[in-house]
Amino acid sequence: MVPDTIRSYLTNRGIPFHVTTHSPRMTAQETAATTHIPGRCFAKTVVLKGDGRYVLAVVPASESVDLKRFREALGAPLDVATEEELGGLFPECETGAMPPLGGLFGLPVVVDECLAEEQSIAINGGTHRDVIELRWSDYVESEHPRVLAHSH
Repeated sequence: MVPDTIRSYLTNRGIPFHVTTHSPRMTAQETAATTHIPGRCFAKTVVLKGDGRYVLAVVPASESVDLKRFREALGAPLDVATEEELGGLFPECETGAMPPLGGLFGLPVVVDECLAEEQSIAINGGTHRDVIELRWSDYVESEHPRVLAHSH
């Protein structure tokens, strides 16, 4: 079940969303396939750290985070946060199932621009069983992410 903090956050911001529950999956690509959501529409969250700060990097499930690209865009030495760090940052979420809701967690969000081509996106709901679907425009209005140009 989606943690109450996540449900309340979206509801309090007036964001309409739909939750789908499925059998547990560990990767965003597996979750996308199980829920019949194209990988390009499933927003995978990867937590990056650098200079003592964290940032939520958001890419389609079908992609991997290009650390070099994010380092150059943010002008910082970035690495992927450890599982231990994730537990401290997202205590109400299962490890690796945190949604890209920077406002809720007090973290900046950087998204790959190819997600902006979609009408709606799907995100992890804090568990490996729950998926939240919402409109891209609502997500942007709520989270004010920095959109990173997609390199081809």
